[in-house]
Amino acid sequence: MLLLVPFGPGVARAGMDASAWPRAGLLEHALAAYRRVQGAGLLRIPLLTVIDYSLPSWERRLWVLDPMRSTVLFHEFVAHGRGSATEADPDRAVRFGNDAASLRSSLGTFLTGGTYTGKHGRSLELIGLDPGVNDKARERRIVMHPADYVSAEFRALRGGRVGRSFGCPALDPAIAPALIDRIRDGSVLYAEGADARLVTVSERIVARR
Repeated sequence: MLLLVPFGPGVARAGMDASAWPRAGLLEHALAAYRRVQGAGLLRIPLLTVIDYSLPSWERRLWVLDPMRSTVLFHEFVAHGRGSATEADPDRAVRFGNDAASLRSSLGTFLTGGTYTGKHGRSLELIGLDPGVNDKARERRIVMHPADYVSAEFRALRGGRVGRSFGCPALDPAIAPALIDRIRDGSVLYAEGADARLVTVSERIVARR
């Protein structure tokens, strides 16, 4: 049975600061992805992480939502891949991909996996669920991890700007451990750019391996 998430764009913003929530269209798409994963029996942790790559990296563009309680648990900065931006405008992600050498961020629906300690510290595996869009995430080692180039110190030195990753949604080390541990092992992550048509709206979900 699909969960009827008790909030939507209108409800979420009622009496609240609109900037604390994802934009309406993105939220609708993210909730649809959440329901799709739940309907496939893959959801284990009822949380939804949303990334809005249409925003520049100097804005907080990652949210962790609790759909059951209509609350925002985290609202944070997140990096995009080097290959997703141009050298003329490195702060905006405009290109996305699924290829190993692209250094691009991937869009679409992901399931969070387990954690491990790698060269960046405590990191979170991401399992891409959209065929042809992000299903090479594990092969590419696209993971969520802390990075100094997203830290408050780095942003202060660079006029609020965030550095770029090799395609991973990298986080401020000050919040990464708590956020990663909160969403690990079976929650949903949905990422979208300025053009929602770049995301495959597919009913077929890649089986978790």
